[in-house]
Amino acid sequence: MSIGYRVTRHTGATINTEGDTMMQYCLLMHYQEGGEIGLTEEDMAPARAAFAKYADDLDAAGVLIGTHVLQSAVVSTTFTARDGIPRIQDGPFADTKERLGGVFVIEVPDLDAALSWAKRCPAAEWGSVEIRPVAVTYASGKGWYQPE
Repeated sequence: MSIGYRVTRHTGATINTEGDTMMQYCLLMHYQEGGEIGLTEEDMAPARAAFAKYADDLDAAGVLIGTHVLQSAVVSTTFTARDGIPRIQDGPFADTKERLGGVFVIEVPDLDAALSWAKRCPAAEWGSVEIRPVAVTYASGKGWYQPE
């Protein structure tokens, strides 16, 4: 099975390789966590409302595959086995101000469509939205496959 579109990295041009096949993209949201910069629950209410509307818009357009908002990076655990030595570290591996806060998985025809949705993502107003094509995915009973 082919993904259907190949996206050129820098121009965003697409080459149709198999008809009207759709492609899945992850919109990875990176931003400073509200609690770490002193925002209260009340301060964050407008952002939560904006995310709720954004998710509703994605769903209404029929492009939303799924979404997850992650808990704070301070409760994360990082595992690595570099050089064959297992290591467990509390907290995020990278010491940065902006952290991965959540992900939307969408299914759209091409990078331009993914970009148009990323531009509407509330996280873009105070952080960044990384747009990354899905290469393979896994489903119980199906195994690893290329989404179409």
